[in-house]
Order: sequence, then structure tokens, then C-alpha cells
Amino acid sequence: MRKHAYSIIKSRYVTEKSTMLQGLKDANSSKSLKKCSSPKYVFLVDTKANKIEIAKAIEEIYSEKKIKVVAVNTIRVKPKQKRVRGNIGYTNGFKKAIVTLEDGDSLDDQS
Repeated sequence: MRKHAYSIIKSRYVTEKSTMLQGLKDANSSKSLKKCSSPKYVFLVDTKANKIEIAKAIEEIYSEKKIKVVAVNTIRVKPKQKRVRGNIGYTNGFKKAIVTLEDGDSLDDQS
């Protein structure tokens, strides 16, 4: 059974660290940063989705921009214990995917 692309990709994950990853393609401050020419974007994904499903879903969602996914790295973030008014609870765990696109591709409208 094939999953729908929007059930695999939940949302784009925008944090300070993820925006820094997106900006690495334009960095020229050192030799190692000049080699990072491929843009990287971070998404929240379904916990049961694998890397192939994630890559196909990203290409399907952004099909009008004709992007090509080069690599997908996934990370499982475990729930953290949190105390609220003396009661112990847990935050939700989630899975995020760092998607590397081909050189020249972009998900933003500026390019």
C-alpha cells in the first residue's frame, strides 16, 4: 500500500540550526564551507517512513519546482521528561529528515 506524500512529510522544521544548514550553500568563509554547494532542508516526517519514501514524497510535493533529492538523513528525537506543576510528563518524540538537493535547486521562492 502506497502512502500519500502529505502523510509522510508532516511539515518543514524551521529552527536556528536548520536555517544555518540552508545557508551553508552560500557560505564562503572557509575552504570546507565552500564545498557545501548543495542546499539542505529539514522536515518533520512520519516515524515509520523510510529514506526512499521521504525522497519520493519531497519530489512529489515540490514537483512544480522540478527538484532532485540527492540524499536523505534521518534522526529520531526521543521524548524528554518534563515536570509541570509537580507532575511528571513527557514531550512528544518525533522523526526529522535532513534532505539534500542537487546543486542549483531550491525550495524557496527567491531563486
